[in-house]
Amino acid sequence: MMPSREEWLGRLVDALRPTFAEHGSRLPERIRVSCGWPSRSALSGRNRRIGEAWSHRCSDDGASETFVSPTLADPVEVGAVLVHELVHHAVGVEAGHKGPFRRLALAVGLAGKMTATVAGPELAARLHALAEVLGPYPHAALNGASGRKKQTTRMLKVTCAACGCIARMARQWLDEVGAPTCACGGDMAEGGAR
Repeated sequence: MMPSREEWLGRLVDALRPTFAEHGSRLPERIRVSCGWPSRSALSGRNRRIGEAWSHRCSDDGASETFVSPTLADPVEVGAVLVHELVHHAVGVEAGHKGPFRRLALAVGLAGKMTATVAGPELAARLHALAEVLGPYPHAALNGASGRKKQTTRMLKVTCAACGCIARMARQWLDEVGAPTCACGGDMAEGGAR
C-alpha cells in the first residue's frame, strides 16, 4: 500500500536524522510534516514560500510543525525544502537564516542564498537515493493559480475633497467620464488621503 504524502515526508525526516547527527545537530523528536500551503504561499506572488517551519512553542501539543508547498512534486526538490526546514528546527526557528542556520545548512549540503536554498550536488544525490528507497513521492503538483481568474482591472481610489468619502473606479471610467460627484455634492478626485 502506498503511503500518504505525510507518511512519506515523515519517513524522509527519519531517514535524514543521521545526516544531522553527523554534524552534531539533533532534530526534535516530534516533527510533523504536512503537504500544505505555507503562510505566504506560491499563490501570493511576492514572498513566495515553498516551505515553512513552525516552532514547537506554536503547537498546542509541542510538536515542531513543517509545511511543504503542494506546488512541488519532484522528490529531490521536496527533500531539499524539507532539509531547509529541518535546519530551522535543529537550530531553532528564531535563529532565522544567519549564523547557526547558515553553518548547519552548508554542512548538510544546502547551497545558494540562505533564504532560498537548493540541494548541493552531494545532498541532491543523497535525496535521490533516499527517494529510490522510499518510493515515489505520492503527490502530483498542485497549480493553484490555474483555476483562478486573473484580475484584469485595478480599481483606483477616488476621494471626495469635501467629506473624505472614498470610492473605487476602473482606470477606463476615470479616463472616459472622469471622477463622480460625491453624494454630499463635493467633487471626487483620484487618490486623496487615506
